[in-house]
Amino acid sequence: MLKLIRIFAFLLIAILGGLWGLAWYVRAPGEAMGDAFLRQLAQFGGADMPAPSAGGVQLPQGIALGGAFSLQDHTGQRVTERAFAGKLGLIYFGFTYCPDVCPTELGLMASALDLLGPDSARVLPMLITIDPARDTPEALADYVSRFHPALIGLTGTDEEIAAAARAFRVYYRKVHPPGASDYLMDHSSFIYLVGPDGKVRQLFRPNTPPETIAAAIKGQMRQL
Repeated sequence: MLKLIRIFAFLLIAILGGLWGLAWYVRAPGEAMGDAFLRQLAQFGGADMPAPSAGGVQLPQGIALGGAFSLQDHTGQRVTERAFAGKLGLIYFGFTYCPDVCPTELGLMASALDLLGPDSARVLPMLITIDPARDTPEALADYVSRFHPALIGLTGTDEEIAAAARAFRVYYRKVHPPGASDYLMDHSSFIYLVGPDGKVRQLFRPNTPPETIAAAIKGQMRQL
């Protein structure tokens, strides 16, 4: 049985790696790698990626992202997908040592929440770290406080973070830039709009205007 599990895991990694390579090869000029990868994943599963809507990237039929996770927040409390009950979630996977992309995307999330006004109380914003070795609850508490008072920082063991990333199909890996004294994390950079069931309803590409994110959230609120 263990041998079969290893073979299955190897085949799954090989397939995903092949799709990532194909996405890099066939992506359109200016298309983000994450978008190209999702398009190839959709086609592999027998679905076509529809054109992005004004509210973000709509998931192709048959493709589901999100689901169960269990992580520790920046106050030391255990948080699962059940926290979204009756609410929407806004999730970003990043890390506190990120020099540019993560602060930009978290700033856009914060601006979208501000645009929602009182309705922002119905949204649970989260930063899930992909660098648990450095992003302790204390480090996350300091970091998220710089963006929005409602933002929750989540961390966990390597296995817990990997499980959450798999559920949302997040790509990440450690990299060592030439001449740098410490490592960085290369990662995909979507903002995920999550329903009360913990499943992703829409994706937002990097640099999506906060007005667009807020409008999409309001549209989803009408369906709750």
